[in-house]
Amino acid sequence: MHRYKDLKFWQLSRVFCKEVYEITKKFPEEEKFGLVSQLRRASVSICSNIAEGSSRKSDKDFSRFLTMSLGSCYEIDTQLILATDLNFISENDYSKLFKKLISIIKMLSKFNSTLKI
Repeated sequence: MHRYKDLKFWQLSRVFCKEVYEITKKFPEEEKFGLVSQLRRASVSICSNIAEGSSRKSDKDFSRFLTMSLGSCYEIDTQLILATDLNFISENDYSKLFKKLISIIKMLSKFNSTLKI
């Protein structure tokens, strides 16, 4: 088992989740059950899957949860691109979030590749 709170990519994903919540507060009200909900769920899913996977007894199981976290990262990127296309967020906001998301993706991927599966 791994101590997920000590993992830098879990810490960053938690901060990233908070930032997603903050930025989606600015979305139009009619997006409450659309992109807002999707973005928030996916951002929560990143850190939640890391935490859940860390409790698994094998690296293979942990790796599966990290892979789900990675999927959520790419889902968020697509949703942020759509939010930019729809002028819900600025190109600048997208760039800042994307930079953080890429850091999480790189760390997650690198850590996942070190697991014995």
